[in-house]
Amino acid sequence: MKNKFIYLLILFFSLTSCEEYLDVNDNIDAPAKVDGYLYLAGVTQQYQEIFYDLRAIAPMTQMMGTSSYSNFASHYYNPGSDSGGQIWRMTYWSQGQNLENLINQSKAAEDWTLAGIGLAMKAFSWDLLTKVHGEVPMKDAFVPDLLQHDYDYQKDVYAQVREWAYEAVELLERADDQSYGNKISDNDFIYGGDKEKWIKFSYAIIVRNLASLTNKTDFNSTYAQELITAAEKSFQSPSDDATVKIGGGSQSAPYSSYNNFWGTARRNLNYRYFQHEYAVQVFTGTVPEYEQATGDKIIGGSNPYHPYELATKQIITDTLVNQSGHFDPRVAVKLATTSNPTYEDLDDNDSIKAYKYYGGSFTGTTGSIGQAPSYYGRTLSSQYSGTVNDGSGRWIYRDDAPYILTTYAEIKFCLAEAYWKLNQKPEAFNAFKEGIRADMQTTARYISTGKEGSATGGDKITTGAFNDLSTKYINGPYVDGLTDFTLSHIMMQKWVALYPWGAQEAWVDMRKYNYDISFTGDIPSNGDGFIQASLDQKVDSDPSKVYKGLYLAPAQVQGRKGAYNIRNEGSPSYRLRPRFNSEYMWNLPSLEKLKPISGTADNYHTSIPWFVYPGELPE
Repeated sequence: MKNKFIYLLILFFSLTSCEEYLDVNDNIDAPAKVDGYLYLAGVTQQYQEIFYDLRAIAPMTQMMGTSSYSNFASHYYNPGSDSGGQIWRMTYWSQGQNLENLINQSKAAEDWTLAGIGLAMKAFSWDLLTKVHGEVPMKDAFVPDLLQHDYDYQKDVYAQVREWAYEAVELLERADDQSYGNKISDNDFIYGGDKEKWIKFSYAIIVRNLASLTNKTDFNSTYAQELITAAEKSFQSPSDDATVKIGGGSQSAPYSSYNNFWGTARRNLNYRYFQHEYAVQVFTGTVPEYEQATGDKIIGGSNPYHPYELATKQIITDTLVNQSGHFDPRVAVKLATTSNPTYEDLDDNDSIKAYKYYGGSFTGTTGSIGQAPSYYGRTLSSQYSGTVNDGSGRWIYRDDAPYILTTYAEIKFCLAEAYWKLNQKPEAFNAFKEGIRADMQTTARYISTGKEGSATGGDKITTGAFNDLSTKYINGPYVDGLTDFTLSHIMMQKWVALYPWGAQEAWVDMRKYNYDISFTGDIPSNGDGFIQASLDQKVDSDPSKVYKGLYLAPAQVQGRKGAYNIRNEGSPSYRLRPRFNSEYMWNLPSLEKLKPISGTADNYHTSIPWFVYPGELPE
């Protein structure tokens, strides 16, 4: 980190005392002490930084393709760049000392609710930080006057995250001796000061933390019961979902950041980011069959929309949309389509089922069967005015949509996976079904239907039609009527529920299952799973393959067969590097000491994190 320069800027940002550095005395613009609650709003709003980094992470999960962050889509780090460093910046800088002040001052004042909220946010941010970056400076993070900040290994960071979350619960359950009035409720843009929801959120953090450890050899004996207990105390319905409220206002907003990062006003989710072909295949039940000897797709008919033979086993849905329960309506909300450009018959199920969806490649909008649209439903960058425009966006790609942090649905899928690992299949199936029901409710909550007959943006489905179709889907063969329940059903439905706001957790899951690379031993390695120019991934017919249809860029199937940058030595990325302008400029000696791969090595981004190893991290 940047020693005193960072801390000085933090002090300006947070309006905390600067008297140790500048003689400001009683300057009303830099008061000697700021009440803890005044930090709350600013710290909360920094969670938009997550969505900055989704530009790097979502392409690695094949939720998004991108022509902008193409290095990350190719699982390669961009040297000398801060790209993919926003979560790092958020944790150490934007929240950073401000969050520390909030917690410490609130504890000193015995403002237990406020301190508990601060600890819950700290646990959430650090859990995300270590999952994305691996080893991080934790004990040295906010120690003044250090010229070098030593790194802590992920196992220790994981344990500390849970300690913070449990302490948050303990403080939130204490009775405060004072009344906050509206000090918390007016500044808490997540739960409005609702202590019970913050307690549930704290337990949700513990669930998410432990859910990444399901492939540990000691998961069942060491972590599983703690996860189950935390899940029982966590979210009880989608009304507990953790989201950050956004002011919105589109072009009339006083500041552009009042709008959602993905809304049309800020133009961040432009046509340089688009839905990946794999996402379309999963959502529409069109995962193709590959000829095992050659890896080529098999031409399957004259229908240009389905030109290839489809895999017999589809996990989320299939193409029999005219049969009740075979159509998953989340596709009409989460994905974009150029179908129905003038928004006709938005309440007609048959019309909605007839929409066509296309996805792009890793770095280009053209996929194997067509061209991906923008996330707003047209094949050009978003516009918010004119005869044909995208208005303020749609679904969670709207100017006033909240930032989703975690949901009841996600917690249920974490629980389902834990039960599966314990071989408690009935309990796993029940949690799985509850997770899908919950995601349907969360998805429906943010539908903003377009205007009939007007090409001015919005969702191309009504909430009523969505709910009708979701009820049929839940009663159908892919949920309640499912007869061949597998781990793939849990993990791929979780992937759909996380799309695309939770790509960072989807990336956790894909990494812990090693991207379905075929290898022997504990982890894939050079010569055992991959070599410089190719990757050996499991075929979809392999019962142990979790993500059916998922193939990385060097996989030996049609549309892949590429090669990673030579610095990867054949491996996909397993972490994002620390933020360049912090660690590589100011903390290089600490990076160099990291094991088993040095943080300064060309292939550090392929260093496999502790949570992926079945056992302990090797020396």
